[in-house]
Amino acid sequence: MEFKNVLNIAYLGPEASFSEMARDVFCQKYNINTFSTPLKTIPDVVEFVDKNPFTLGVIPAENSIDGTLRASLDSLMMTKNSNIKILSEVVLPIEYCLLSRTTEFYSITGIIGTPYLLGKCQEFIKHELPLHLNIIENTTMSECARNLANYNLTYGSIGNRKTAETYRLNILKENINDDKTNQTRYILIGNFETPVTGNDKTTIAFATNNTPGALLEVLKIFLENDINLTYISSQPSKDDMEEYIFVVNFNGHIKERNIADVLNSIKSRTIFYRFLGSYEKSQA
Repeated sequence: MEFKNVLNIAYLGPEASFSEMARDVFCQKYNINTFSTPLKTIPDVVEFVDKNPFTLGVIPAENSIDGTLRASLDSLMMTKNSNIKILSEVVLPIEYCLLSRTTEFYSITGIIGTPYLLGKCQEFIKHELPLHLNIIENTTMSECARNLANYNLTYGSIGNRKTAETYRLNILKENINDDKTNQTRYILIGNFETPVTGNDKTTIAFATNNTPGALLEVLKIFLENDINLTYISSQPSKDDMEEYIFVVNFNGHIKERNIADVLNSIKSRTIFYRFLGSYEKSQA
């Protein structure tokens, strides 16, 4: 897949975030070399791509602990340009590191972290750092890293490998988070076409009439066409608490004739329908 004439790639900031790490993976995979813009919120990223032609966006879509990030799919469903869709995905392990300006792990007497990060690394802090550890709180990983300049070499901060690279810090300990299985799925979005790879999945969102059997009629279409559903979720519509929007992932690509026919059949049985993309599956 080629992304010609891309002018910018936006991602959920700040700098040195896991979203920037995902951006790096996408840029390397697709040979993208362009400007990047970190933005404050997921809707900001989606709106940026929606308003600016020849741009891409990187946002988190799902976490193995917290589940689907509703802001991502909600924003994607409501773009003014209905051609904005998911183009690719990558699954990243969420691993935190102890960073410092020093290379001596056993000299650390203080740590800088956000309340969230400190909570994620409690076992490491309790068992591997000094009992009378000085703890300083900041608002973001980037702020923690920058704040190290205000303290002596016995202080470390919690960040990721990108934080270390960005702020030229040493990694004293890797994978210090309590949960070693935490992963996040990131998606690349934009107004581009994707090829059939033979290992694809499609994501759609739809709503049916609030009548008995309406949802079953849609799901039967997948069964009758021998299409494997890999994910289904429901969430209340923002406009009507009695109306639910269903998000479905299934194997196949919209450019395959049978998948295109299935999607046309589904459209005719829904009151809201949005194609969210056909793209190559990523392995965890």
